[in-house]
Amino acid sequence: MDISQYWDGWEPIIHTLVTVVAGYVALLVMLRISGPRTMASMTPLDFIVAVTIGSAFGRTLTAVEVPLAQTVLTLALLILLQWVLAWLRGRSPRVRGLLDAPPVLVYYQGSFQRRAMRRHQLVEEDVHTAVRKSGGGSLEGVSAVVLQQDGELGVIAEGQMGDGSSLLPFTQGDGGERPTDDRR
Repeated sequence: MDISQYWDGWEPIIHTLVTVVAGYVALLVMLRISGPRTMASMTPLDFIVAVTIGSAFGRTLTAVEVPLAQTVLTLALLILLQWVLAWLRGRSPRVRGLLDAPPVLVYYQGSFQRRAMRRHQLVEEDVHTAVRKSGGGSLEGVSAVVLQQDGELGVIAEGQMGDGSSLLPFTQGDGGERPTDDRR
């Protein structure tokens, strides 16, 4: 029986202790410096970066052969990449179009937008759930339900619709067409 499977001396224990503490502190500092956008509501880009950071950090916690400097560099590069993409996204509509999923109108003034719902694998129950979560008991009094960029369904009550200017042109239906009365 190979005892190294259970105990391989103090060196790996000390390496893990130093890597966890220093890596955690470095990650905390880098995320603090990079600003709140790095860990904002989870758009697909944010999700990919968060999973990648978690995976890279998790891998290095128990890997004795990965030096702490390499761990910190990996985390710094991932956060820098996220920051650069966020910076580009804020300055270029083309980059924003590549990185962001546009909001999609899935319910509008009494009508489910079935084409948009099918395209995004939503069913009527999803819309009803969103209405309940927003404090409503029925679709009566709901002007619109929008599939947001982060995957949440946002509910806009009739009294809150105003001029509808927050419903961007591309949220009118799916792909730019006007909302329809497609109750079929």
